Amino acid sequence: MNNLNNVVLHEMNTNLLAHINSPKDLRKLSKNQLPKVAKELRDFIIDIVATKEGHLGASLGVIELTIALHYVFDTPNDLLIWDVGHQAYGHKILTERKDLFHTNRQLGGISGFPNRSESVYDAFGTGHSSTSISATLGMAIASKINGDLEKHHIAVIGDASIASGMAFEGLNHAGVTDANLLIILNDNTMGIDPSVGALKNYFTNIKLGKKVRKNNIIEALNFNYSGPIDGHNIEAVIEELERLKTIKGPKFLHIITTKGKGLEKAEQDQVIYHAPGKFDKITGELAAKSNEILPPKFQDVFGETILELALKNKKIVGITPAMPTGSSLKLMIDEIPERAFDVGIAEQHAVTLAAGMATQGLIPFCAIYSTFLQRAYDQIIHDVALQNLPVIFCIDRAGIVGEDGATHHGVFDIAYLNCIPNLVIFAPLNEVELRNIMYTAQLGIDFPLAIRYPRGRGFILNWKHPFQKIEIGKGKIILEGAKIAVLSIGTIGNQIIEIQSELPNNSVAHYSMRFVKPLDNELLHQIFEKFDTIVTVEDGTIIGGFGSAIVNFASENNYQHKTIKTLGIPDNFIEHGKVNELFESVHLSKEAIKNFLFELMNSTKI
Repeated sequence: MNNLNNVVLHEMNTNLLAHINSPKDLRKLSKNQLPKVAKELRDFIIDIVATKEGHLGASLGVIELTIALHYVFDTPNDLLIWDVGHQAYGHKILTERKDLFHTNRQLGGISGFPNRSESVYDAFGTGHSSTSISATLGMAIASKINGDLEKHHIAVIGDASIASGMAFEGLNHAGVTDANLLIILNDNTMGIDPSVGALKNYFTNIKLGKKVRKNNIIEALNFNYSGPIDGHNIEAVIEELERLKTIKGPKFLHIITTKGKGLEKAEQDQVIYHAPGKFDKITGELAAKSNEILPPKFQDVFGETILELALKNKKIVGITPAMPTGSSLKLMIDEIPERAFDVGIAEQHAVTLAAGMATQGLIPFCAIYSTFLQRAYDQIIHDVALQNLPVIFCIDRAGIVGEDGATHHGVFDIAYLNCIPNLVIFAPLNEVELRNIMYTAQLGIDFPLAIRYPRGRGFILNWKHPFQKIEIGKGKIILEGAKIAVLSIGTIGNQIIEIQSELPNNSVAHYSMRFVKPLDNELLHQIFEKFDTIVTVEDGTIIGGFGSAIVNFASENNYQHKTIKTLGIPDNFIEHGKVNELFESVHLSKEAIKNFLFELMNSTKI
């Protein structure tokens, strides 16, 4: 008996996670040891994210599921895909990256999202939502074609992501196949913000045991449905996964979890603790904010301005696809809920909804991140621009966004929008210009308008100036100069303003062009007639971007023997890291731009 007690005591004092470097190590444990692994894994994530920052709540909510999946299935031979990837931290730690996890989202470190180039355990790269079902189905069909009928294919998708159109397209196809596919619905009623929509209400009623109309939706799509079960009961999850392993064809497991599980503060405030920044790992209290008075975030300038305008103009409506807090449209949703809409993770729907509203005389402001607007490209062209409808796209997170990396940088919007007829593209230099273009738009326009602005803080403390109308297609002279003309678009122009005093006096002229489309042709003719050396600066991709438009202008207007240099994002995907580090890596930091201008002046002897 004493020996048994000693064994139990030794096991209680042993850190099991310290000896787990891969799923093979995990599978050597007994099932009754797994709850201890779950606690240790939660503590490990909390301990590091508290100081290194990152996505917290989503990963804490799926710890038991993560362990169960790697315990039951033969990963990486069996293929496991995490939709979006916010919840994949536990997965990364259990799959040979525990010792690297402290580098998560840092320059040169591991990605905050699943990444095929990073690990064989990351079966598919995810960062945008609702791709997992289609990708997993594709893999399952490929396995069958390749003659591998034993391989399992698992997609974990949240209740916010499954409401997206692409997820339904995948479900619709999967239901008429015999693919060896398991979809696990991680139902916590949360995306980043609370989930919305009729499907969310449907799943909520199922959880509450209420009778739902007609058939179960999932069963109606020919899936073998099971659940809902407690996603934090690791024994129950393992038992059900082992049962489902024996069933052929498309299967659907509905589990109930709590986002932020294991950290009381994260459970109580799931929106804030989705990605809380630094916090106390014991109490969960957020790190104290500085009392320093700082310029506002651009998202808050948008949020406060649209509310201010909407209170006076009853035709203004606001739309966002699942980003009410991130875009700050929540201010309007709280104040005027009948005219502000969170439509869920449905970018295509958001854009065409706005188009429909515009046909009836409303003034729709569609607030959406640059990287997510990509998902509604056909709707921008077909439903808005082709019909020349006055939809106002407020494109948040334009440019380099930082630690979220390649899946989230908003560097393509200038290039992918500039080729669309009828669309006007504006990039404010600062908060005041953002307010003024929003004011201008709601006065009445007869074209679609895209306004792009970055993640993070602006530059002006006193930014709530009286509104002024902006003339469409007109740039602005910031500083006169005699040798080189620098043409900037958007907030990166502030880099030029800040280095101006370090450049030789009267050497560099600076023009904030503001409009990518239409370009200020009158101002450009003045510039090209005066200067032989022109430099364009943008925080978007060089190929097809603002600089390309300037080069095209020079060509069309026969400005020969001019030196035109384009600075911007090069033709490769930019990794994750702090914004200033990434600007340095692509030679767009203040120091890099200053050195470039000095070298240009020396090389051309001007």
